[in-house]
Amino acid sequence: MTDTIETGNPEMPNLEAKVANMETHSALPPEETERLSGEIVAALKTVFDPEIPADIYELGLIYKVDLKDDRSVDVVMTLTTPNCPAAGELPQMVENAIASIPGIGVVNVNLVWDPAWTPDRMSDEARLVLNMW
Repeated sequence: MTDTIETGNPEMPNLEAKVANMETHSALPPEETERLSGEIVAALKTVFDPEIPADIYELGLIYKVDLKDDRSVDVVMTLTTPNCPAAGELPQMVENAIASIPGIGVVNVNLVWDPAWTPDRMSDEARLVLNMW
């Protein structure tokens, strides 16, 4: 079983709504699932594309996070463009950020291009930082 955080939904731009959208089907105790989910989101918010002054979570680059019963984590993410100069380093930065959380097992990051990222995936926070109002 897994706990899934679906992200990048334009209708749920704030962090609390994204976490509230988590589907829980886990053998992990609910308190532990909540703690780890919050720490995963916090870790994702520490990763920045070097060319953009907003974190990858608020940019909507994280499409899905699965926390599994064995505490491993699968991440599905994209980049703003396939030609992104940070393509080689951002997935590793995501893996390292999540792997640093106590209680987390193996972290797998899958970089995808479909669906393509668009600015519609950004949260209001990212839009504010990037002056896109």
